[in-house]
Order: sequence, then structure tokens, then C-alpha cells
Amino acid sequence: MFIKYMKTHIKSLILFAVFAVTMLTVMIVFEADLRPVFYGLVLCAFLGGLLAAWDYSRYREKHELLSFVEKEITDTIDHLPLPRDLIEEDYTNIIRSSFDDKMKLAFETSRGYEEMKEYYTIWAHQIKTPIAALRLILQTEPDSPAMREISDELFKIEQYVEMVLCYLRLDGGSDYVIKTCSLDDIIKQSVRKYASQFIRTKNRLIYEGTDAEVVTDEKWLGFIIEQVLSNALKYTDGGQVSIGVESIDDKISPDKGQRTVLSISDTGIGIASEDLPRIFEKGYTGYNGRADKKSTGIGLYLCRRIAENLGCSISAQSVCGAGTTIKITLSP
Repeated sequence: MFIKYMKTHIKSLILFAVFAVTMLTVMIVFEADLRPVFYGLVLCAFLGGLLAAWDYSRYREKHELLSFVEKEITDTIDHLPLPRDLIEEDYTNIIRSSFDDKMKLAFETSRGYEEMKEYYTIWAHQIKTPIAALRLILQTEPDSPAMREISDELFKIEQYVEMVLCYLRLDGGSDYVIKTCSLDDIIKQSVRKYASQFIRTKNRLIYEGTDAEVVTDEKWLGFIIEQVLSNALKYTDGGQVSIGVESIDDKISPDKGQRTVLSISDTGIGIASEDLPRIFEKGYTGYNGRADKKSTGIGLYLCRRIAENLGCSISAQSVCGAGTTIKITLSP
């Protein structure tokens, strides 16, 4: 900081040096007594040093204040130091004008986002009405391959609508209700929802049940399980989907005891090794998604975000041609 301060006052130092050299040169040329000039220069240098020390202390205080303002500038700029001259006043006015424009733009952007969010939330709820009506109509029609195909496509539409609502509510803290829940009930509820998909894809379910209880949000954890089951059934045909629950020691916080790990494995086509590290990224579909052109790259991204909000972690292991295992490590 001191070096930067000296750079800002380099002109003053050069001017003093030029003045001192000029005075000494004149005195030498006229063979005058140099002692008064020397004493005067020393006195000026001493007084200038005191003035520089005082000015440097103000410079340092101002720098520390501006550093503090830099961290708080997202909320307010009321702590800006008072300008000492016209140039600093101009800079302060520019900063205030830019900050006001930024806050105005942020407000308009936030309002636009909230309006769009409200619109899509209303739309998602309204679209459920004709979907439910179509579901009732299908139940009155005689069973046939065509009706089953329509029912499957309607089920996909329902899932996409749920994904939209989930995406809109993702960061809404008020929508999370954390309590002690039966993991077995959450798993069975999700499995029942996908029962017809198991039948259609001719996949066998292996699940022996569990008596584990977890502290979580039942609805959001169920959404994660449903998304994983959806992917497993989408890329597995005539195989099996296995659901397992185990307890492991909490290596991060041993004093909290054990953590519950929910594993969902399939015997499907698997995930390419180069895609595996990125499957939880937003919009990433990978080779499988590009091949069947049915993947949105949103499902697993939502799973990761929800898991983070619930204090859980989610990971994947896969071998091409052998299947995939998704592990959800629940919070203790």
C-alpha cells in the first residue's frame, strides 16, 4: 500500500527535488553561504515528512473504508467516504449513479422473474385439470394396446408437469417440511407410482423393505426417488431394478452416528465413463440422451439440487452395458 501511495505523490517528490537542486545550483554559482539553504531544505523535508505521514494515515483509513464498502456495495453505498476535492466528488457521483442503475435493473429483473414464476406455477396447476380429465376418460375406455400407449404418454406429461413445479419451487425454503419419516413408506409410494412402467418395460423389482427412519422432507425425497426410477426404467428393458438400504458410519461427523444410504440399481445400458462426471449438471444429456432424443438433462440436476437442500448427497456408479447404481446418502 505504501508503494502505491508513493506512486500517487511521485510528482510532488520530483518537484521538491528539482526545487532543492535549483536552489543549491544558484547558491553555488553565486558562491553564497550554503548553510541557510541546507538548513531550510532539511526543515522543509522534515515538515514535509510529517505532513506525508499524516496524509498517508488518512489514505490508509480511506482505503480500509473503501475495502469495507466494496464488500457491502451489493446492499448500500451509504458508507462511502466524503470526497475531499472536486475530482473525488465526481467519482462519487458516478459510483452513486451506477449503483442506482444497478439496483433499478436488479429490481426489474427480480420482478420479471417473479411474474414469470407465478405465471408458470399457475399454468402447471391449471394443466393438471385436463390431464386428470383425460385420465378419467381413459379409465372408461376398453383396454387395448393403443389405450395403454396413450396412458403411458399421459403419464410422461404428468411427470414433466411435476418437474416444472419442482424447478419453480426449488429454492423456496418454505416448501420444505423436515420431519422424521419412514423411508419404506416413501419408497413404496414411489414404486406404486411407477408400477405400470415396470409392467410395460417388463422389468423386475427387487426390494425387501426397510424399517429405517430418516429426517427429511417426504415429498422432495420422493421426487428424487421417482426421477431415479424413471431413468432406470427408461434405459432398462426386460431386466431388473434393485432398491437397497444400508447404514454406514458418518466419516464427516462421527459423533452423529450412522447415515442411511439408499441405493437404486438397474441392469440397463449404463452410462459412458466420459459422461458419468457430468450427469448431474444442468442440461447435460450425455450419449444416451442424444441417442434416444428423449432426455432433457434436468431430472438428475434437480435431484442434486434437492439433495443439497435436504443435506444429502447423491452419486452414481455405472458400467456401460451392465447397468447403473445411484446412491443417495441421507442426512443423519
